[in-house]
Amino acid sequence: MKYKKYFRKTSLKQKGDGEFFLEEIKKRKPKFFLEVGVFHGVTARNVCELLFNIHNNDFKYIGLDLFEKNDENKSEIIPNTNFSNPLKQIYFKYIKKQDPYTIEAVQDLLKKFKDNVHLIKGNSNKVLKKIDMTKIDYVFLDGGHDYDTVKNDLGFCSEVIENNGTILCDDYNLSYAPGVKKAIDEYVKKNNYKCEIMRNSRFAKIEK
Repeated sequence: MKYKKYFRKTSLKQKGDGEFFLEEIKKRKPKFFLEVGVFHGVTARNVCELLFNIHNNDFKYIGLDLFEKNDENKSEIIPNTNFSNPLKQIYFKYIKKQDPYTIEAVQDLLKKFKDNVHLIKGNSNKVLKKIDMTKIDYVFLDGGHDYDTVKNDLGFCSEVIENNGTILCDDYNLSYAPGVKKAIDEYVKKNNYKCEIMRNSRFAKIEK
């Protein structure tokens, strides 16, 4: 399945990364998917299209993100939301009249699947603990890259692993965010989980 960018920004911009990501999800055929770090919603839309192809309407997607920049989260690495392409700047400013990094803009992108999607605006350190993890069978973790945030996110998602689900972490070996690798390595060792490092150390897949 081809990974589409929907005229927005995505962290999976390197050639082949998006297709690799979708193939990994396809292997497990999850019905209840959680994404931490939605950004412009491109990954969310691709995941929903894939799960719809597999399950028709019998799937759920939960997406969590800050959906804004503010001082409270200044320690986090938030991707640059500004377009270098002037056509995209014009499209969103004058035609769509929206900032693609808002919950409203992502809802618009996912409106085809509005009955299957639940978007949450907030900090994962506060929100994840409130989510019922017993139903979730796949997590894509691409939220805050601070060590403590990744550590907390993984901890809150442990029930997914214990129920034989999967956590796929992005940016495992990112040079300017060493806390990601540190948190994942410690988590896997502490819990004696399996961890497969894939795609030139980009992804870490954690399973029981």
